[in-house]
Amino acid sequence: MVDDSRAALGSAKRRAVLAGLALDANRPVSLRRLAEMAWAGPPPPSAVPNLRTHVAALRQFMGDRVVAHPGGYELRLGADELDTTEFLRLVGVGRAAVAAGDNHAAVSPLTAALALWRGAAGDGLPRGTTLDAHWTGLDELRVHVVEDLTEARLAEGEDEDLVGGLRRHLAANPLRERAWGQLMRALYRGGHAPAALATYREARDVLTEQLGIEPGAELARLHQAMLARAPELARGAPAGRRAGAVRSRRAVPRELPANPTTFVGRADELDRVVDAARTAHPAAVVVTGGPGAGKTALAVRAAHLLEADFPDGQIYIDAGYREEKPDGLIARALRALGVPADDVPARFDEKAGAFRSLVADRRLLTVVDGVTEAAQVRQLLPATAGPALIVVSQRGLGSLEGARRVVLGPLSTAEAGALVTAAGRIGVDPSVPHELARACGGSPLALRIAAARLAERPALSIGAVVAILGDQRQRLDWLVYEDLSVRDRLATAYATLRHDHQAARAFAVLGESERPTPTPAHRLAARLSMPTMHAVRALDTLVDGHLAVLCGPSAYVLPDLVHDYARELSALGPSSRQPRLVSTAPTPTRRERVA
Repeated sequence: MVDDSRAALGSAKRRAVLAGLALDANRPVSLRRLAEMAWAGPPPPSAVPNLRTHVAALRQFMGDRVVAHPGGYELRLGADELDTTEFLRLVGVGRAAVAAGDNHAAVSPLTAALALWRGAAGDGLPRGTTLDAHWTGLDELRVHVVEDLTEARLAEGEDEDLVGGLRRHLAANPLRERAWGQLMRALYRGGHAPAALATYREARDVLTEQLGIEPGAELARLHQAMLARAPELARGAPAGRRAGAVRSRRAVPRELPANPTTFVGRADELDRVVDAARTAHPAAVVVTGGPGAGKTALAVRAAHLLEADFPDGQIYIDAGYREEKPDGLIARALRALGVPADDVPARFDEKAGAFRSLVADRRLLTVVDGVTEAAQVRQLLPATAGPALIVVSQRGLGSLEGARRVVLGPLSTAEAGALVTAAGRIGVDPSVPHELARACGGSPLALRIAAARLAERPALSIGAVVAILGDQRQRLDWLVYEDLSVRDRLATAYATLRHDHQAARAFAVLGESERPTPTPAHRLAARLSMPTMHAVRALDTLVDGHLAVLCGPSAYVLPDLVHDYARELSALGPSSRQPRLVSTAPTPTRRERVA
């Protein structure tokens, strides 16, 4: 609809382009992503001119709402103009009411949410494109919302009025055990116990025939309770707490830190994180990169962009690159979902099961920062459609099954210039941002600190800062501002090697050179008196943690700022090289001398 009139937009691909722009409304969408949304398989050579033709046609209907950007387009929409966004908002309102125990208040928004639907999601659009996962997720969410609404109406005492709708729902979704249980309860409460028991047998037949499995424990318990004429199943009986269940007392967690205000660049990486959380199965993504690469800022920015997609809440857990056990992280997530501390199960497997039960089918986003190993977050991986997980880690966490990975490298010259401009230094020599980026090793943290110190001291020229940072003996001393410290961030990254003594030894040896020097693995092996295979494994650990870079077939080198820190450790001697949970670096003594 355009201005309350139905518009004939033309081909299915043109409608797919509009759908892709709408799903990412108010954000630029690259031509590459639009092509993946419109064509199944590799886009043809003519994809870009065809896309421009489709967008030109859309502008005839949408006017200046369609905005051109370098390499892409943006569709500008108001908060209430997209039915998908409104559906998610209403679902969030309804589920929050259910979580707060007010089923009566939940019925209206959930009913309104379902009234927005007109057939299957993405109906009439090309199939086999990257939009398929989004349509699948929406269709699955719709199924869950139908059952959420049914549950709220059952709690409000509606019984026989629900039977017909449940039978139609099960005809389309015959493997939904939750819906089978709801139909059994509606029949039983309406005085049709034999029909309710027959429904269980029907459900069992369907599950065994199509999946080869018996009904789950909850459906089997309901069947046994009906056979025993359990009084809690009668109409009007209060909804008791099922034995072993964990209930949430809090509506919707909103735990994200503030949206970074000085975030610059990283457009492609940001798109990939958002896309993974929306469409991947499982919806899990690992953001990784070197110390101070801006991993947390990117994850938090992405999570804020995803808020409308996850109306059931956002959990934020900072593991702090500590040796926190998976048990503790899951307990933290359960408490965020409103589970009282006394109700958190004692056993690890029960905690994990309780978490999966609470988040199943819910549009809930969990962000875990400072992860050191995949085992810490493995049990937080989404097991069903609905929830999503963003992990921030120094390492790639390659054993985390199904998770996509987004690697952050150094900032580009243009992005470094944007940070300098943000500090108020406009109109500088065009070569200066490049020199500053090089002196800071392309590190966003180092550039943020340099920009902050430049803003604080107007008399300090950017050229002088570049000269200061060119002296590796004082670089880490200068890159400190209030609670921001490149040295501290490097110490935290180095501490992740505390259980890998060979990697720690390799790190120390690479830091002994005057300046970063590529070192072949066999030469390092001889220096450490170990087999070459062991040296390669230790060096690969450093590469995985972004503390070293592979240059050439088998040579390794430390990035500039990492080398500065390794050099400091080398000067302290072997007794100070063992990685610890806190920084082993010396206290800065030259910080003010260079300013």
